Amino acid sequence: MEYSAIQVLLVFIVGFICGIDQFSFLESLYQPIVTGAVIGLILGDVQTGLIIGGTYQLMTIGNMPVGGAQPPNAVIGGIMATVLGISMHVDANTAVGLAIPFSLLGQYGVTLIFTIMSPVMAKADACAHNADVKGIERINILAMVALGLIFGLICALFFVGGATFGQTLASAIPTWLMTGLSAAGGMMRFVGFAILLKVMVSGELWGFYFMGFAAANIVIANATLSSPALIILALSASASRSGTIRFRPSSRRPAPALAANGGDEEDGI
Repeated sequence: MEYSAIQVLLVFIVGFICGIDQFSFLESLYQPIVTGAVIGLILGDVQTGLIIGGTYQLMTIGNMPVGGAQPPNAVIGGIMATVLGISMHVDANTAVGLAIPFSLLGQYGVTLIFTIMSPVMAKADACAHNADVKGIERINILAMVALGLIFGLICALFFVGGATFGQTLASAIPTWLMTGLSAAGGMMRFVGFAILLKVMVSGELWGFYFMGFAAANIVIANATLSSPALIILALSASASRSGTIRFRPSSRRPAPALAANGGDEEDGI
């Protein structure tokens, strides 16, 4: 696939912004469903980028850092899945499978960055002790710029490599291996949901889960309703859950009355 210097620059900018957003802005610009559409726009294929980004998003939906342990990086993985999918002309599942090694490299990169930046925390503590607000601001800006530059460079380099060797890889990889990658990529979305359910689901929600699964099969079977199926199910589930919460008797104990002198540690706060 041919690419231009402007495309490389735009990919660098996307990586720079998303790298900062993932840890500082938290505006969800780094999510694969967003980066997939943006990279697809840069490469001239928004539809494919949105499909691959959405597929990769399903895989990462349950990923979260635990302490210092980082999950496979969603920024680099999402961008590379889109680049490889468009350059190699493969389906979304295969693109997700091919992008996993890149996301793991991003995971190691983030861990390395955090390790390098850890000594700076002592400087930040000193600034806080001395009430040096400007010093803390400088440290935060420095950290964000360094993180953005590293992400931007990695994404740009991977983009050039993926765009250059995409067609070569497509012809060099055996058909059986591409089929395996497609199957592995297809399973990743279910792994993401399984992780999310393990963290969030509770006994009272299992009924809604199975009800939604049954409703999805019924709605999708209708050709007229299959296109807006996701919206229909989301609105139905929201209305059902809202009604259940509103009309279900509260099981919470009433908060104890405040003492005349303004309350104490037992006032429910």
